[in-house]
Amino acid sequence: MRKCLNCKAEVFGRSDKLFCDVYCKSSFQYKKKKEEEKSLFETIDKQLKQNRKLLKSFNKAGKSTVRKEKLLAEGFNPKYFTHYWKTKKGTVYLFCYEFGFLSITENGKSKYVLVKWQEYMGG
Repeated sequence: MRKCLNCKAEVFGRSDKLFCDVYCKSSFQYKKKKEEEKSLFETIDKQLKQNRKLLKSFNKAGKSTVRKEKLLAEGFNPKYFTHYWKTKKGTVYLFCYEFGFLSITENGKSKYVLVKWQEYMGG
């Protein structure tokens, strides 16, 4: 008697059948994939998406300022960005897709100036 690899129920049908139904097969594959180590691409992509989500949530008006430690506490990692924009004055904004940030110190406190990509920033 053969047993389902996922739920251990009896398996009927072909001699090479491993699962009792498609749900068990899918569940088994999902658990197996979750146990595998994430690739470098998946790790970076996940952090970029997290950064974008946080920049978007803290910047509702198009431009805002937020304390650095507050953004970092939420899981933001400034080492991951998709591109940058350099102003005429030489200031460099780092971007995660369409949301950018600039590290500044104001009144002795580390902060980020958050912006949204604009047409004048180039194409």
